Amino acid sequence: MSALSVNQNKLQKRLRRLVGEAVTDFNMIEEGDKVMVCLSGGKDSYTMLDILLYLQKVAPIKFDLVAVNLDQKQPGFPEHILPEYLAALGVEYHIIEKDTYSVVKEKVPEGKTTCSLCSRLRRGTLYTFADEIGATKMALGHHRDDILETFFLNMFYGGTLKAMPPKLLSDDGRNVVIRPLAYCQERDIEAYSALKEFPIIPCNLCGSQPNLQRQVVKQMLQEWESKTPGRLEIMFRALQNVVPSQLADRNLFDFFNLKMDDTATPRFLDVTHL
Repeated sequence: MSALSVNQNKLQKRLRRLVGEAVTDFNMIEEGDKVMVCLSGGKDSYTMLDILLYLQKVAPIKFDLVAVNLDQKQPGFPEHILPEYLAALGVEYHIIEKDTYSVVKEKVPEGKTTCSLCSRLRRGTLYTFADEIGATKMALGHHRDDILETFFLNMFYGGTLKAMPPKLLSDDGRNVVIRPLAYCQERDIEAYSALKEFPIIPCNLCGSQPNLQRQVVKQMLQEWESKTPGRLEIMFRALQNVVPSQLADRNLFDFFNLKMDDTATPRFLDVTHL
């Protein structure tokens, strides 16, 4: 690849800075960690690996990276692409072969969303493999837009206020999941992926489903951002500024025992300068 233009260099620096900030803010990677970088063959995971490799060189701590791909045996999946790419980089890698594709096609009726079951099967396999290789962290390629989409999906369709946290302890307490791209915009990742000419592998299991709820939410957010640029960044900041007393979750705030404080000093509006 030739020398970067000014805008391309700014893009690369911005993504590296944002990943570095996310890693630092959430203490994602520590001294001596073995980070299992989960690669799907999509733009997000390629970008994540690329930037983590850079951070590995410049970070003040030492940590190892291991790339892992789950070959789900989708028809036509080009099995040679990722091994060739990773071998050329000189990165330690593993390819897990497990036919989750057949399970999903068998269990999910035609026309129904496959993402939920596919995700559970994939996650379970990766958790188990992380244990086997002694990985202390498992890195996933979800970005800021994924996190916001998940928030609205849960709110609109699940009746809960939750998203994808940048750092997560698995239910069994044995795996720590990190999302180094948590501060990165999808459009920047798309541009960076094109710049780097990553050998993208499309998902033909769920990618052909046009009416996914996630696609509907994605389009809604894109329309909001188009009409009011910067709105997505404001919404993402809102996820980092939660005020439990101003919501209605009795498990997060003790509304039941909330009472007037007779000893408090009254607060009056100062109207002398109005």
